[in-house]
Amino acid sequence: MGKKYLGYIIGAVLVLAGIWFAITFNSLVKKDELVLKQFNEVQNAYQRRVDLIPNLVNVVKGGAAYEQTTLQKVIEARAKAGSMNVNLNDGASGYLQQTAAQDNLASSANNLIIKVESYPELRGTRAFVDLQVQLEGTERRIKFARRDFNEAIADYNSKVKSFPVNLVAGITGFSAKDGFASDAGAENAVEINFKK
Repeated sequence: MGKKYLGYIIGAVLVLAGIWFAITFNSLVKKDELVLKQFNEVQNAYQRRVDLIPNLVNVVKGGAAYEQTTLQKVIEARAKAGSMNVNLNDGASGYLQQTAAQDNLASSANNLIIKVESYPELRGTRAFVDLQVQLEGTERRIKFARRDFNEAIADYNSKVKSFPVNLVAGITGFSAKDGFASDAGAENAVEINFKK
């Protein structure tokens, strides 16, 4: 009689362990999918920047007589940023390369604004104001997308590294992921020079 109850107890423990394993696995899948979704939002914000800036620049260019080299830098930076293909498995080095190309595009566009601001007749034009507003909005979208991605990574990593979930994660191949980090020197203030 005792062996029969022992068999029931062992069976119940195995069923509960199986249910816990399935629930834990499913929660890891959901968190991993959220990380992927947030990563795609960052890529979407980058693509918006790559698509939007040249179009806005062309609108402003119609009324501006600024240096061709500044415009060329924006075009080259857009081409480089647009050619970067990073996926979630590339890790921090892939993010850093993509971030550098995207930051170069943003810097080139900001230099363009500085050049255009030196022409008073353009400062008040609707196209220039729209360019500034769109650039601000684009940078804000990228900031929030990166923040949300890092939050999803932190949530995922805390789950993957926690005991006893880390046992399921190790068995099923879930491992910690890298998020976005600031570039070296990002803590320094950016100098704005209108004499360029």
